[in-house]
Amino acid sequence: MKIIVQRACLHSKRSSCHLIACGMNVHHRCQTKVANLCGINQKLMAEALAMIESTQQARCLRDSEHIFREGPVEIGLPCSIKGEARLPCVPASGKKEPQGISWESPLDGMENIRHRPEPEPNIERPSLHMKLKIEDFILHKMLGKGSFGKVFLAEFKKTNQFFAIKALKKDVVLMDDDVECTMVEKRVLSLAWEHPFLTHMFCTFQTKENLFFVMEYLNGGDLMYHIQSCHKFDLSRATFYAAEIILGLQFLHSKGIVYRDLKLDNILLDKDGHIKIADFGMCKENMLGDAKTNTFCGTPDYIAPEILLGQKYNHSVDWWSFGVLLYEMLIGQSPFHGQDEEELFHSIRMDNPFYPRWLEKEAKDLLVKLFVREPEKRLGVRGDIRQHPLFREINWEELERKEIDPPFRPKVKSPYDCSNFDKEFLNEKPRLSFADRALINSMDQNMFRNFSFINPGMERLIS
Repeated sequence: MKIIVQRACLHSKRSSCHLIACGMNVHHRCQTKVANLCGINQKLMAEALAMIESTQQARCLRDSEHIFREGPVEIGLPCSIKGEARLPCVPASGKKEPQGISWESPLDGMENIRHRPEPEPNIERPSLHMKLKIEDFILHKMLGKGSFGKVFLAEFKKTNQFFAIKALKKDVVLMDDDVECTMVEKRVLSLAWEHPFLTHMFCTFQTKENLFFVMEYLNGGDLMYHIQSCHKFDLSRATFYAAEIILGLQFLHSKGIVYRDLKLDNILLDKDGHIKIADFGMCKENMLGDAKTNTFCGTPDYIAPEILLGQKYNHSVDWWSFGVLLYEMLIGQSPFHGQDEEELFHSIRMDNPFYPRWLEKEAKDLLVKLFVREPEKRLGVRGDIRQHPLFREINWEELERKEIDPPFRPKVKSPYDCSNFDKEFLNEKPRLSFADRALINSMDQNMFRNFSFINPGMERLIS
């Protein structure tokens, strides 16, 4: 069964779409009439819904823009923390579940929980997974918030080291059919440790109600935040960011991963001014060789024309999005425009971007070659983008070793400085939201059985 879901990604104020396929067998004429109940015990779900209705618990709809499509059902997808409409925290009725106990270990007083997850047979689990829980951290600030959960600035008590912890609510992940998206993000983040320009994850763990990503705290702000203060970047700064982004993208592509959500909001700066690509929930894996996909996904301004045309595609879509991002950095506006999504998508398919006369010829030439609508002829797919004249002064080996000083250093006063983050959330109390207890109790926790992960860096901190 196929559904179109809406999502807005980490550090984003703009929404995106993601087409997901689950394993249910449904006749093609009936797929729009079948409810999406993947992974849910339907009897217990009915009981939970009845209880919710009887107590008249209101659910708020996220106030974010939607991309509408005829036919499939449209629901909300939980991947945004910044600029998204905020849901009130509705405490679950009855006794509260302990929030900080790792779900891989037994919960006191929870012996009668239905669908207790069974241990995975014949697979050794590192014992360190069991030792990590949310009580091991002090939550200092809330950096972002959405209906799916929150992102916190957290301090690891044992070493006083600071991390960013993203807490996802399992009930929302399940209701939005986002389990696989979450697992993909975990797998790509686990791999990202191998590259300097991808956000590094230290570990993941879970409780009965939440999934936790413990990541490096990047307090330099995102490129959207910085470009709003200066309108556009000068050529040297934009070229530097573009070159580091190219290295990050090419690493993902070499691992068979198409990123699919490149945008200013998802490019973070560390304290020194180097970039880090963030938010891997839209990634498509196993895309080596001639592999292609036809999933409709992306953020509206950045979606490649082959996606809009319903064509099969590969990593070509990342190079189109890279062109949009580079255009925004150099010129300070989007290359394609429309009063609504329909007009915007028509512009992406048909219009030629405007290039101001003051734009350097090398920059214009690169943009023209990135905005080629035939994917197989687009620079990045055909030709070596590193050899383009715009990058002739770049020593790529030194750049990857971070031996080239960034042209801009963000103002960071301390390891826990939050001044480059949206002030909207910083004054809110940093605490976890309560999930829908009835739905949590009806959930098959085995869906999250392989979520826990720890990398050697965190392992050394714990041991």
